Amino acid sequence: MLPSISFRRRFTDLSEQEVLALAISSEEDDARIYRGYAERLRDDFAATAEIFDVMAAEEDTHRKMLIDLHKKRFGEVIPLLRREHVAGFYARAPIWLVENLGLEKIREQAAQMERDAQRFYELAATRTQDADTRKLLGDLAAAEAGHEQQATDLAAKIDGQTLETEDKEAHRQFVLTWVQPGLAGLMDGSVSTLAPIFAAAFATGNTWDTFLVGLAASVGAGISMGFTEAASDDGQLSGRGSPWKRGFASGIMTTIGGLGHALPYLITDFWTATTIAVIVVFIELWAIAWIQNRFMETPFFRAAMQVVLGGALVLAAGVLIGSG
Repeated sequence: MLPSISFRRRFTDLSEQEVLALAISSEEDDARIYRGYAERLRDDFAATAEIFDVMAAEEDTHRKMLIDLHKKRFGEVIPLLRREHVAGFYARAPIWLVENLGLEKIREQAAQMERDAQRFYELAATRTQDADTRKLLGDLAAAEAGHEQQATDLAAKIDGQTLETEDKEAHRQFVLTWVQPGLAGLMDGSVSTLAPIFAAAFATGNTWDTFLVGLAASVGAGISMGFTEAASDDGQLSGRGSPWKRGFASGIMTTIGGLGHALPYLITDFWTATTIAVIVVFIELWAIAWIQNRFMETPFFRAAMQVVLGGALVLAAGVLIGSG
C-alpha cells in the first residue's frame, strides 16, 4: 500500500543518499515505461518503437552510473524510495492510460518525461556538496535535456514516408476504434429515439412522462448498442481495436444522442420543452454530418442531406403517430 500524502517525505528533507536512491528508482521506472511504449507500438509503428528502445537503453545507462556512484559513496544497500513517496514530486501517468491514447499522445508524454527528469536532476545537483555527485547529476540533467532532441534526431533518420505512414495508421486506428462506433451510436441514439419521444410527447402532452420515455429509450438503446458493438467483432481480423473500447464509445454516444432531446422535457411547459427539443434535434443532426465530413471524409452537404432528411422524417413520424 502506498503511503498517504500526509506521510510523504518532502524533497528538501531527503539526504544525499536518498536523493540518489530516488534517482535510481526513477530511471528504472522510466526505462520500463519506454519499453512498454516500444512493445505497444512495435507491430504497427516499428520505427517509433525503435526510438523508444534506444531511449530505454539510455535510461538503463543512467541507472548504472547512479548505482556505481551510490556504491562508491554509501555502499551496496540502496534505500527503497520511489516517486510516490515524495510529496510534490512529479508523477507518471499509468502506462495503460497513455498507451491507449494514440501515437501522438505517447510522443507528448515521452517529451514531458524528459523535461520532468531534467528539472529533477537540476534541483538534485543543488542539494549535494560532493563534487562527483554534483557532476554526475549535472551531466544527467544535460543528458535528459538532450533526450528530446535525440528523439527528434532519431525520428529524422526515419524517412518521411515511414513517418507519414505511421501517422496515417494512428489516425485510421483512432477512427476505427473510437470515431466510427461512436458515430454509429450517436446516429442511432439521435434518430431512433425521435419517434418514441415525440410520439409520447404529443400523445400525452405530459413533459415528465415524455422525459421518462426518452430516458428509458436512451439508456436502453445505449446498453444494447454497446454490447452489440463489443460482441460483433473482437478486432483481431478487422483491426478495429479493442471490442470494449468500441462498445464503450458506441454505448455512451447512443445514450447521449437520445438524452439530448429528452432532457428538454424536464421543463414543465409543453411547447417550450418541445421547441427546445426540436432545436436540439437539428443541432445533433448537423453535428453528425460534421463528424462524417471531418473523420469519414463524406462530403458535408451529402452527409447533411442524408442525416437531416432522415431525422426529419423520423421526427415527423413520431409527431404524427403521437397526434393520431
